[in-house]
Amino acid sequence: MDLSIKRSLLIAAVVGVGLSGCSQVVPPHLKPIPPEAKALLAKKGMREDAPIFVRIFKEENELEIWKAKADGRFHHFKTYPICNYSGGLGPKFKQGDKQSPEGFYKVSAKQMNPNSSYHLSFNLGYPNAFDKSHKRTGNYLMVHGDCKSAGCYAMTDALIEEIYAFAREAFSGGQKAFDVHAYPFRMTNGNMQRHVKNKHYAFWRNNLYQGYRDFENVKLPPKVDVCERRYLVNVGFTNGQKPTDPTAACPTYQRLPVEAIPRPPMFQEAKRKAPMSPLPQKQASASPAPSAAAQASVGSGSTFGFAPAKPSVAGFAFRLNSTLSR
Repeated sequence: MDLSIKRSLLIAAVVGVGLSGCSQVVPPHLKPIPPEAKALLAKKGMREDAPIFVRIFKEENELEIWKAKADGRFHHFKTYPICNYSGGLGPKFKQGDKQSPEGFYKVSAKQMNPNSSYHLSFNLGYPNAFDKSHKRTGNYLMVHGDCKSAGCYAMTDALIEEIYAFAREAFSGGQKAFDVHAYPFRMTNGNMQRHVKNKHYAFWRNNLYQGYRDFENVKLPPKVDVCERRYLVNVGFTNGQKPTDPTAACPTYQRLPVEAIPRPPMFQEAKRKAPMSPLPQKQASASPAPSAAAQASVGSGSTFGFAPAKPSVAGFAFRLNSTLSR
């Protein structure tokens, strides 16, 4: 064979190997949203960088992602199968009980771990104020890959990459933190009745149920406060007071009316830099109107809202917090 031809073939082979290698060097935390997921976003009229909301259901082994749309509400995007979680139904109590937590958690960019020992992960923030008020212990409670769990919610590597990408794009779009609500099961009336004799029923009914029902009604992550060692969902505090000690008595409050009415488009609000409220502002006629101070406290609970559209940032990296790594 002619030497020049051999040289050409060798160069072509080297280039081919190099290009093949380049397709694999993108680290897992920077992988783009998969084409199939992008197609589903387009079908549902959702933006890649729109805020997200996550719900976890133990009994059903499911993790849901909801995404905000221009109508100001969150719409179901996709349900992912949970590969593995440890323990049974009920909250986590102490370090080493191998129980996956239940409750209302928030995840900011610093809780995202691209260097996780379990492929990728994000820290739920357990123990939160409620957990600490009950002296519950534990750390490194994550949603991660690798399909192995010791108190965490484990996904397959491919699925955690997709979920991680949605969180990354939401942060890039301006979301400060996304809510993760971890439930024992879908808290329908039927399921609640089925578990009425469970030893954890009082915790579920008195602390988690209202948050589940309010989101089902209005498709907005509820405003959650903690006082008297319990969750308060969608309440307004009078006289400008707010809980500062999760174990202390609750300031005077009243339940805010919740009704399923549209909000102004959140994209327009973001462009005007107007404050966003996690609840519709129209008052339900059947409920007593809360005081001005109570109404004013609602907006302070908002954890979403984003700036005008930004391009997807392929090089977006999260600030690591070594205390949250696993």
